[in-house]
Amino acid sequence: MRVGAIVWKDLTAERRTKANFNSVAFLAALILLLFGFALGPDTEALRNVAGGVLWLTVLFSGVLSFNRSYEQELENGALEMLLLYPGDRRSIFLGKLIANLTFVLLVEAVLVPLAAILYDIPIWGVLGPLALVLFLGTFGFVTLGTFYAAMASRLRAREVLLPLLLFPMLIPLLIAAVQATSLILSGDMMVGDAAGGSTLLSGSWLRVIVVFDIVFFVGALYAFEHVIED
Repeated sequence: MRVGAIVWKDLTAERRTKANFNSVAFLAALILLLFGFALGPDTEALRNVAGGVLWLTVLFSGVLSFNRSYEQELENGALEMLLLYPGDRRSIFLGKLIANLTFVLLVEAVLVPLAAILYDIPIWGVLGPLALVLFLGTFGFVTLGTFYAAMASRLRAREVLLPLLLFPMLIPLLIAAVQATSLILSGDMMVGDAAGGSTLLSGSWLRVIVVFDIVFFVGALYAFEHVIED
């Protein structure tokens, strides 16, 4: 009940203004264009780095939404009221997590087709595996982003501190997500093994992402109550 109320409040506020979504989507499109200009007109080179460019764009643009995740509560003094309200404080984290995840996934829904057009990537044949990797990678990213946003929410330099805290922790997830995405986009997902069968290479990286998601989701969920009090 409390989780749903927080999700509804955040998404309704964004739907009414659309200021955050428009700025984040515009930044993501601009980053894609800048990477395209920097890499030049070589189509093969663009395809080879498309996975890395896509995830870096998601990371840089997603941080903007995390910075604003607790902004309204802090401006109106509502965060203290939420903390005083009877109930499990972890519901605040879960509500913010679901709202941020929905927001970032909507940005990716615009970002992925745009990247496919700019970098000439045939994504329709691999849309299912690509969507799975994007969702799982985004879940881990948003989990840590929501947690560290709460940690830095009361600090004056939170816009600077949040990326400094968040990005080093995301390195294992970023490596696995980029590798899995690149293999899927290249269509070279299978490799022969010693038994004459085949192994799904992207699946190996996918397991790394799943383990990362589980470990940090459980850790952030149980540490949130202590972080938000401080």
